[in-house]
Amino acid sequence: MQQNRTLLQKGTLFLKGIAMGAANKVPGVSGGTVSFVLGFYEELIASFRKVNSKALKLLLRGDLKQFYNHINGAFLVLVMGGSIFSYFGISLVLDYFLLHYELYVWSWFFGMILGSIFYIGKGFGDWNRTNISFLILGISVGIGISFLTPAKENDNLWFVFLCGIIGVSGMTLPGLSGSFILILLGNYVLLLVDAVNVFLGVLSEVLSGNFSAFKDAVKVKYLKIILVFTGGSLFGLVSISHVLGYVLKRWNQIVISIIIGFISGSLGIVWPWKKTIFLKEEGNFVLDLKQQKIVENYERFIPDFSLSETWFAIFYSMLGLGLILILDFYERKKEA
Repeated sequence: MQQNRTLLQKGTLFLKGIAMGAANKVPGVSGGTVSFVLGFYEELIASFRKVNSKALKLLLRGDLKQFYNHINGAFLVLVMGGSIFSYFGISLVLDYFLLHYELYVWSWFFGMILGSIFYIGKGFGDWNRTNISFLILGISVGIGISFLTPAKENDNLWFVFLCGIIGVSGMTLPGLSGSFILILLGNYVLLLVDAVNVFLGVLSEVLSGNFSAFKDAVKVKYLKIILVFTGGSLFGLVSISHVLGYVLKRWNQIVISIIIGFISGSLGIVWPWKKTIFLKEEGNFVLDLKQQKIVENYERFIPDFSLSETWFAIFYSMLGLGLILILDFYERKKEA
């Protein structure tokens, strides 16, 4: 499975990881959709599936080179490295645009998801009764999720571990937004804002030689939370990937039908014209961050076409759609 990639291909793969990481953080947008459209979804799932008993034996034996090659380490380091870099870097830029240009950001994502539906569905071909039924099932689940009421915050470590497993689904299941699911579970702010801010603050202190944070009970609590959440995410990545790899191999068209349905259903979450209800309006105290608006739920409405901002939003939707169509054209040209 290991591929010898050129420096340009490695750089491109890192950028794809950045795109996936940024998408994972936005409620309503699935990193799995990005990986599917950008063409590395199947390799991602296959690589995570390689984290198995054989990999564990190689690791325990100390054969790190064989372990690295077995799990397709060169690929995972680039993709996950890009995703982590995006989460702590590029996504801050995305947060800024969501805060100041929310309508246009949602419009851009809406257009990209429309394009993604076309991109994935265009070569499907066999729309028989069974596949259409599973498509409708996927759409129904996607729309149903968008109308669920969020739960209250829960910092129990077992629940945090479960949140890690479920939240990472957005990376492995195209169309399901892991960050939006965390909102529904009530722990988006706790896990993706507060705990991350504390971790970055503690990391900054440690790098400057200050270890006093480990005596602070509140900071230690958040460090435990992010550690458990990360463990749950890693467990979820591997376990869900094993299940997905199995079902993709045996029932490929049915799974793709459901994925197209999930992505179509997620349009209800990403609909640009909505009044946003906020769960929390401010970042934590450790880093001096500007106010952050964390989505709890939406009140959707029909746009007013007499407003110039509506037409700007439509323009950005077309821009997002055009980006996917250009990608599709490039892929077809490369295959020709």
